[in-house]
Amino acid sequence: MSPLTAPAPRAAHPPVQRTVEVVGRRAVDAYVELTLSAPEIAERAQPGQFVAFAVGGETSALLLRRSIAISTADDGLVTVVVSAAGPGSAWLTERQPGDTVDVVGPLGRPFPDPPPGARALLVGGGYGAAALVGLAARLRDAGHEVDAVAGAAGADRLCSVQELTGIAARVAVTTDDGSSGRRGLVTLAVDELLPDAGVVYACGPMPMLRAVADAATARSIPSYVAVEESMACGIGVCMTCVLPIVGEDGRTRFSRSCTEGPVFGGDRVRFDDVGSLPWDVVGADAMGVVAP
Repeated sequence: MSPLTAPAPRAAHPPVQRTVEVVGRRAVDAYVELTLSAPEIAERAQPGQFVAFAVGGETSALLLRRSIAISTADDGLVTVVVSAAGPGSAWLTERQPGDTVDVVGPLGRPFPDPPPGARALLVGGGYGAAALVGLAARLRDAGHEVDAVAGAAGADRLCSVQELTGIAARVAVTTDDGSSGRRGLVTLAVDELLPDAGVVYACGPMPMLRAVADAATARSIPSYVAVEESMACGIGVCMTCVLPIVGEDGRTRFSRSCTEGPVFGGDRVRFDDVGSLPWDVVGADAMGVVAP
């Protein structure tokens, strides 16, 4: 068995809470891209981290923040891509230039640097691809060759293809229905590009992350996945975003996606056991769970 992928590093800078101005809004097919004037967050942010928005306005009953991955952070500006999945995120997509929002960030652990000289393969599913744009630019600027795969259910659910095309040496597009690029899952393109990769980074739905991580692990290629778990508080208090993660000692613990993640080594996530209580997780014996 090959050694486990090294854990993601801790963030270099602590987060801040600020009320910031929306200075740009752009429809991107099924999503909305917001640009925020947030210099203190932008200067601290690293690819893979996220921000948490207060939603609904001052009199709203929506108490929990909405956590959204950072797409880019540069020159005092932070961009995020939002999918209107519920009342909170729908409220965010309705913000216009000149509006202000309360935001905390950057939060979470970022993507680690690749091995020296390694070619990187970036894989994004749906709007998860937005979280890879800043990473792609950072890797290219550091002298790494970058390939990218963007996949979605259909053409209207693709995201950041144009941005990735301007950065990566090769970009492959797949859609489940064949409405853009190749018909099929992202693994079609991943399997073709993996032989050239020295490291894999991915962000998107959990089934996609599992398939990409499994493919990389089968070739003994390190992979890092930014999980899309619901993060109710974003700061590690509520414990709603825990996942079973294998630690450096080989034992499994429930780790919080918002603080120990959202970036994990792909071979450290026990995808089969997400949503369950494995018998061998640390502390399971105290809860009366017995080995099968």
